[in-house]
Amino acid sequence: MKKRVTLTFPKRSVQMPVTYRLAKDFNVAANIIRAQVAPNQIGKLVVELLGDIDELEAAIEWMRSQDIGVSSSSREIVIDDDLCVHCGLCTGVCPTEALTLDPISFKLNFTRSRCIVCEQCVPTCPVQAISTNL
Repeated sequence: MKKRVTLTFPKRSVQMPVTYRLAKDFNVAANIIRAQVAPNQIGKLVVELLGDIDELEAAIEWMRSQDIGVSSSSREIVIDDDLCVHCGLCTGVCPTEALTLDPISFKLNFTRSRCIVCEQCVPTCPVQAISTNL
């Protein structure tokens, strides 16, 4: 089972090897989608967890017992077709090629299933046609 969550670490826990513990203790793989972690600051990770449903639940319960905030992450990229000018700047920063330009029409294509919601495209759009739903 896959589950995308946002982890919020208190200042005292940012040094904890969470992804290692998830793999070793719970047999849960953690694909880090986005990270904002620095010493002595509150840290945030957006991760996709992969594992057996019971192991996932046990891993989430363990993280909560360590005072790590765990919240479901259901954010998605939204493109406003009325604002988009199909300039293609966003395609240059998309690490998964979820954003591409059609070679014939030069219109922007968005393949939602490839998107990891890294949000690199959001500040790149010169007309602010790209945002997240939350």
